[in-house]
Amino acid sequence: MAVASMTGFARCQGQHQGHDWVWEIKSVNNRGLDLRCRLGQGNDALEPELRRHLADHVTRGSISVGLVARRAAAAAPMRLNRAFLADMAAETRALADELALAPPGLDALMALPGAIEPEAEQEDAVEARHAAMLAGFDDAVAALCKARREEGARLADVLDALLVEIADGTEQAAASAEAQPGALRARLEAQLGELADAVPALSEERFAQEVALLAAKADIREEIDRLGAHVAAARDLLAEGGAIGRRLDFLCQEFNREANTLCSKSSDVALTAIGLDLKAAVDRLREQVQNVE
Repeated sequence: MAVASMTGFARCQGQHQGHDWVWEIKSVNNRGLDLRCRLGQGNDALEPELRRHLADHVTRGSISVGLVARRAAAAAPMRLNRAFLADMAAETRALADELALAPPGLDALMALPGAIEPEAEQEDAVEARHAAMLAGFDDAVAALCKARREEGARLADVLDALLVEIADGTEQAAASAEAQPGALRARLEAQLGELADAVPALSEERFAQEVALLAAKADIREEIDRLGAHVAAARDLLAEGGAIGRRLDFLCQEFNREANTLCSKSSDVALTAIGLDLKAAVDRLREQVQNVE
């Protein structure tokens, strides 16, 4: 399965027996699946089906669905709203009597909004149109998924480049860590040299113990191993594809924890700089992961 982004857009048109419509679907990142619909008058009954159809193809994202539908004038049989006209005739006649004016004629009443209205559709005609609309919605969802996969392919390239950067930084940290015991010994010797007049000299055995203790506290081999394992796990997820965003986000938390620990254990300026670069790369990785489904 391909990596999919949560960002995408799709537009699909359709028509059925004198009715035409346009579906528009917009998708952005979100922690879960959130659907918001604007379907217009008479189409609210479609929403439960839209949710079911969408859930079959999308697992995460904030989705906005818009439907613009209209009925062609030639395909809309009209009828005279006699009840409305009768009510308006009675009201206007009574008002005309009160004001001692002539009541309005039929032409004026016929010009009122609502005097002529489309005939109500038969239930089976509405169901057939809604079925056609749902088929069009499925086409729009397919186009949305295609757009999300295309964006996901570009996103996967960015993530892979960041993982390469983190892997390179991990190797640099490992190489720098190998020199830490010698650097610690030299630093301790220099400090003891400065304090030679104030403290008694340490035996070689005690000096070696102190160096070993400092080296143990500064040992970052576990962090290096875990960073390497996390890089491998992230690459496996990218190869797996599908809905991997949550697992990648968890890995980013682990990356960040190891990079922080590496920096806190560092007793060398060069290693600290490498750790800070690793943290920056992890932050960029996490920002990009927020867009993965």
